[in-house]
Amino acid sequence: MDKNAIKKFAVWARTELIARVSLKGVEYGITEDNIEAANADSVGGKVLTADEKKQRQALIAEINDKGYKQVMEEVAYTWFNRFSALRFMEVNGYLPSHVRVFTDEENNFKPQIITEAIHLDLDGLDMEKVYELKDAEKTEELYKYLLIVQCNALNKILPGMFQKIADYTELLLPDNLLREGSVIQQMIELIPEDDWKDAVQIIGWLYQYYNSEKKDDVFAALKKNVKITKENIPAATQLFTPDWIVRYMVENSLGRLWLEGHPEHQSSFFRQRKNSLLMLPETVTQKMPNGTTIWKKPSRSRKYRHSWLKSVRNMPH
Repeated sequence: MDKNAIKKFAVWARTELIARVSLKGVEYGITEDNIEAANADSVGGKVLTADEKKQRQALIAEINDKGYKQVMEEVAYTWFNRFSALRFMEVNGYLPSHVRVFTDEENNFKPQIITEAIHLDLDGLDMEKVYELKDAEKTEELYKYLLIVQCNALNKILPGMFQKIADYTELLLPDNLLREGSVIQQMIELIPEDDWKDAVQIIGWLYQYYNSEKKDDVFAALKKNVKITKENIPAATQLFTPDWIVRYMVENSLGRLWLEGHPEHQSSFFRQRKNSLLMLPETVTQKMPNGTTIWKKPSRSRKYRHSWLKSVRNMPH
């Protein structure tokens, strides 16, 4: 896995998405310094549809509650999450439609969902609108529509990741997603396709690197006695835990307890894990004043541990 490429993309994507989401806000008369009337029927000469008016009003209410920068940050992060999840699903064949959203089957930046648009079977898809946009050769608009429908269709199986998009996040979906240099194009270009097949770890690394610059800013401010706000707690505290650490923690806690109750399986347990740097053969227990037993790492030398690991790895299957 090319973590340098993942970090390069994620750090850049955060800045890019915030800028693009903010630009969409300008289109609807919303900037950090000025917001046009919430009940406006048109903005900048553009007549708003009923849905756009409703979404815009919801956006303004959210900005009044949380602040402009925080809302732009949240919407950018929401779309980053969705793009990352869709890419992981399409590469691993997890999309129920089995139609790629960002690439063709050869991993070229030619979304299969556009070429297969008239054959798609997605909940909520308005085929008349699809034909209308195709006939008018409005490819970018068609793509954004299909992307939103696909996200909504995935709500049934992944409601936590793909909430129904009928609010201001749809309103602020960036334009020009099919252009060279867009967030989607760069995601495909910078991160090798095989990296998306390395279990689900890439999602964790993407999230951690996405917030890395914000985390640095938060801690820099902390040194100046600026308190961490509730909005910045995730960036400051959330870290991705690699699978080997998770296995270490589970096997040295639940695994140890399970072995105590099933000593007859101890040999097979260690044979199955002879290639992992996990459990040591013995633990020291200590009784606490309240009667609780706690586990402590055995006091062994590094030489002993290496010899034990070697013996475990050399166990016959």
